[in-house]
Amino acid sequence: MRRAAQAATIGFGALMVFQAALAAGAPLGDAAWGGAHAHLTTAERVGSAISVFIYLAAILVVRGRAAGREERRYRRGIWAIAVVLGLAGVMNLASESRWETFLLAPVAVVLAALCVVVARGATSARRRATDGRPTLLTPAH
Repeated sequence: MRRAAQAATIGFGALMVFQAALAAGAPLGDAAWGGAHAHLTTAERVGSAISVFIYLAAILVVRGRAAGREERRYRRGIWAIAVVLGLAGVMNLASESRWETFLLAPVAVVLAALCVVVARGATSARRRATDGRPTLLTPAH
């Protein structure tokens, strides 16, 4: 689970850098927002800036859940991120942009799978910790 959380963190971090570059005006629009044009419109640049904060929030949720945080925002958040990324993968497959189809769609699907691994791993670790047997999470008596 730790490796999945680390990989997801790296993936979200890379997407943050990509979106920050788009927001700053880098001519990478062919790989985003449907690939209609290299330079994004002002509205698309604002959307990319907002995406940076969304990816930051995703990192915080993944890292928190991997650390065993039990609050509802982490338990539900990790599953919500997985679902949204799965849908993003499907939407990117339908895009006319080859970059979105062949790069961003697989990235979204892999990140969704990593989030599922973290979510299920955290749940399994909690179950092991509560069944009375010693684990890495609970000291032996």
